[in-house]
Amino acid sequence: MTEQLTPDHVQKALDELGLDIKIHFFDVPTATSQQAADAIGTELGSIVKSLCFIVAGEPVVVLASGDRRVDDRKLGALRGVSRKKVKIATPEQCVEAVGYPPGSVPPVGHKNKVPIYIDDSLARYEIVYAAAGAPNAIFPIPYETLVKATGGQVVDIAKKG
Repeated sequence: MTEQLTPDHVQKALDELGLDIKIHFFDVPTATSQQAADAIGTELGSIVKSLCFIVAGEPVVVLASGDRRVDDRKLGALRGVSRKKVKIATPEQCVEAVGYPPGSVPPVGHKNKVPIYIDDSLARYEIVYAAAGAPNAIFPIPYETLVKATGGQVVDIAKKG
């Protein structure tokens, strides 16, 4: 079994990036976008869903807005493959690729360097809220800082409507 990383790893990554950001822990689960929005008291769209996909055998992370769904056709096109080659990572693949299980994948502090795509609809918010390595851990981060800190490519990757 692959070792899972923790919120301590995420905090270390935030500190190493020189960001004055602290992780917040909640007494309720924040593993889904709706749970996180309810716990924080913010709009669903300001929640950053960090989703791990396997595209043609390679892991990638998509940072999507909580109120949007990732379009597997668009993700495939970005990677130069058909949508048939785009699969959401299993929990085991997710831990293997980035070190965290689904529901707690942060945008930084991954075990391995993987391509990161950022849903351009997150730009609607000045501050967004990302998972922090546990199903009850979240940190607030300015959208512009998220883009810089992750080195992610901002793309139109959400389904319309």
